[in-house]
Amino acid sequence: MPFFNLDRLQGEYVTPKYSKAFGPLVTGQQIEVGRLRFGAGEGAVPHAHPQEQVMLVVTGRLRVTMDGQTRDLGPGEGFLAPSNVLHQVTALEAAEVLSCKNVVEGHGHKI
Repeated sequence: MPFFNLDRLQGEYVTPKYSKAFGPLVTGQQIEVGRLRFGAGEGAVPHAHPQEQVMLVVTGRLRVTMDGQTRDLGPGEGFLAPSNVLHQVTALEAAEVLSCKNVVEGHGHKI
């Protein structure tokens, strides 16, 4: 699938065991990218995964806790969660993010 339109892809709960993130994903051999949405108060419980993750806020505001630090992020801001580092995300208001993870043992967001 070299070309795609995120608006035409089926949305899904991408990590339902620890997150309310919902949206379409595009998965390659080494990277997975998702345009994900959180409702106000939704997010991801404290968790870690073997993938690195970059999350960029497109709309709304997120509170992110990682490595003992908490930051509120708005549009254009984001974070890099290194492999196996505990992090938590809470939407302070409805938010849309671009989330990118490398693929480890065939898995990106869906672990």
